Order: sequence, then C-alpha cells, then structure tokens
Amino acid sequence: MNPHVCRTLSSICFQGGLLSIVLSIGIWWFLDRDTPETAAHAERFGIFVGLWAPTLLILSNRFDRFADKGKIVPGLMLKDEPGGEG
Repeated sequence: MNPHVCRTLSSICFQGGLLSIVLSIGIWWFLDRDTPETAAHAERFGIFVGLWAPTLLILSNRFDRFADKGKIVPGLMLKDEPGGEG
C-alpha cells in the first residue's frame, strides 16, 4: 500500500474518531429522556458510540506511521505491488 493511501486512511480514521466523540455527546444530550428507561438507553448508546473514538484514533496513528516509513501494511498488500501475489 502506497503512502498516499495510508495518509488518506489515516485522515478518514482521524475524522471518524472526532465525529464519534461529537456523536457520543450529541446522543447523550439530545436523545429522549422521558422515562428512566429511555434515559438509561441514551447514556448507554452514547457510551457505545464514544468507545469507537480510541479505536479510530489509534488506527489513524498506525496508518500515519506506515505512511512515514513507506512500509507495506500487513494483510493489505495488493497484487500489483512488488512482492504481491500474482
């Protein structure tokens, strides 16, 4: 995988991580809170969405490092690249 693709994936993951944080707060803040059950659901769903952020930010960091080193990402080698199958 070339560095340009890694940079693009890094950017997408970083933006997704930031979006996850904003969505988590939005879900927690704006979801229905008419009954205790719906309030509990809003809190749990907000936490669930918020848990995506660390994963996406770590992936962003890893793709950025692979782009800096110019190494092939394990498991994502294309057939047309040197050392690829086919």
